[in-house]
Amino acid sequence: MVSSAWEDFLQKSMEDHRLSRNEKKVLHNAFESLGDDMHQKNVLQSLIFDMARKETIDPETGWVLDWVEGVMQALHNTAPENHATRTEALFSPHDDCAGRIVRLLEAATERIDICVFTITDNRISHAIVNAHYRGVPLRIMTDNEKSHDLGSDISRFRSEGIEVRQDHSEYHMHHKFAIFDNQHLLTGSYNWTHSAAEYNQENLLITNEEKLCQQYSRAFDKLWHLWPE
Repeated sequence: MVSSAWEDFLQKSMEDHRLSRNEKKVLHNAFESLGDDMHQKNVLQSLIFDMARKETIDPETGWVLDWVEGVMQALHNTAPENHATRTEALFSPHDDCAGRIVRLLEAATERIDICVFTITDNRISHAIVNAHYRGVPLRIMTDNEKSHDLGSDISRFRSEGIEVRQDHSEYHMHHKFAIFDNQHLLTGSYNWTHSAAEYNQENLLITNEEKLCQQYSRAFDKLWHLWPE
């Protein structure tokens, strides 16, 4: 039978809402050690989905699906580019959009590029700063005029040592998108503000479609070098 050590390991992995590279390696090696024992492999996969199903009773735990995907990648050692495209849409008002942004920030481990018109939602700002404290490379591109609005957190980001650049044109840098670990793209009308969460009719689209992630990454880099500090 699959030992209780598997369940303990998987439960510990879920505690921080992400699957690290080291955890993926451990999972894959252990899964390979089962050899041709398909019964044991099926038992293990059933355990994984049972654990995820229990967590997804709460609608705020959408991160669990990303965790399951990461676990299955590790077990079968499949490359990210071979995975099926996953896309989701969220709408405000309500906290769904802000909560999903926060979860993406919390799950990122390699890089976060943020290109948004304005940032005033403290929940999102705290997650950005926490990602910076974890050592995740982070760049923020925003509008120069909106950075002076009441509640803007741009000055805070700079004081924390986060790289921030702003447009120097007479027009607005009106984008609202972000790329996480070069694998997840977030875009839509949604401004990263408290008003957008509480009152506005906004939308948010999240996808792991590789070509779109690459296109938005190139767009970000172009803006980043267009307006150096």
